[in-house]
Amino acid sequence: MTISYTLKVANSRFGGFSKLLFRWKGSIYKLLYKEFIVFVVLYAMLSIIYRQLLTEEQKRLFTKVAQYCNRSTDLIPMSFVLGFYVTLIVNRWWAQYTSIPLPDQLMCVISSNVHGTDERGRILRRTLIRYANLSAVLILRSVSTRVLKRFPTMGHVVEAGFMTQDESKKFESLHSDFNKYWIPCVWFTNLAAQARQDGRIRDDVALRLLMDELNLYRAKCSMLFHYDWISIPLVYTQVVTIAVYSFFAFCLIGRQFLEPLEPGQEGDLDMYIPLSTLLQFFFYAGWLKVAEQIINPFGEDDDDFETNKLIDRNLQVSLLSVDDMYQNLPPAVKDKYWNESTAQPPYTTATAAETLKPSFLGSTFDMR
Repeated sequence: MTISYTLKVANSRFGGFSKLLFRWKGSIYKLLYKEFIVFVVLYAMLSIIYRQLLTEEQKRLFTKVAQYCNRSTDLIPMSFVLGFYVTLIVNRWWAQYTSIPLPDQLMCVISSNVHGTDERGRILRRTLIRYANLSAVLILRSVSTRVLKRFPTMGHVVEAGFMTQDESKKFESLHSDFNKYWIPCVWFTNLAAQARQDGRIRDDVALRLLMDELNLYRAKCSMLFHYDWISIPLVYTQVVTIAVYSFFAFCLIGRQFLEPLEPGQEGDLDMYIPLSTLLQFFFYAGWLKVAEQIINPFGEDDDDFETNKLIDRNLQVSLLSVDDMYQNLPPAVKDKYWNESTAQPPYTTATAAETLKPSFLGSTFDMR
């Protein structure tokens, strides 16, 4: 389930973001706590070994190794490598969301251009939008684990009402080595051409508009397929992962408390808990875990896309639009501001202060 906190940050206030730090579901704590515990345990084990089990000569050798490891951490460009990678992942994540096909534009075109109040007209409109929804379900079954668990076989798709038994047989009879999510789109085009011949679509301009909207819809299905097929190059993901893991492997040794090599030499403050190193782990490893979570947003993590909810919403609103709302209009009457030259909607008491603000006319309007 997508974690939404938009209302909590609607207004900027003192400590606004700090309130979000105490949430667990979808939080960085839930995402990172296992790795964090492993890091702390390993650090504590090395610290105990150094303090209690090593001889003086072994401590001197460990100190030299630790100093070498601490210097080596400066050679790994963590901020650059990890920052660029996470930016790439976030951009890809949002692009995948905007590629999810939504039927809103297509259903409006169908409702306004496929005519007929009889049963045949109703069947045409419902079948056209059902084919569009079927195409989306088929591609989402191919990329989303949630959808595949909901519709594990084509029989489940038929049972859900996205496809009839005859359509299922026709679909299975069309053999292809590739994904067949596009077949309902072809059915859509043929049915639309048939509706044009029958006069249900009254002119070629309306048919062209319908085809253009379908092509945009199909293009989004295709884009989802290609996002699933073409991943971020594996070598890049490996480089970033190795960089983070090797950095903190060096930190496990290099950030230990060390006794002075020479007698009388002033040593560092003995911090049994390495706060700065733990914070560094929290930031860098947390950054990597964020990328790991959203690199494929079609899984079942807390912040992955709610694809099943989208399927439900799309089917419901699209059928409502092309069927119940077809030529089902409220009466057209004179509006409230019919006799007024300047319409001014009323304000409530809570927003009355906004009426005192002058309208913005341009940044140079008041220039003298």
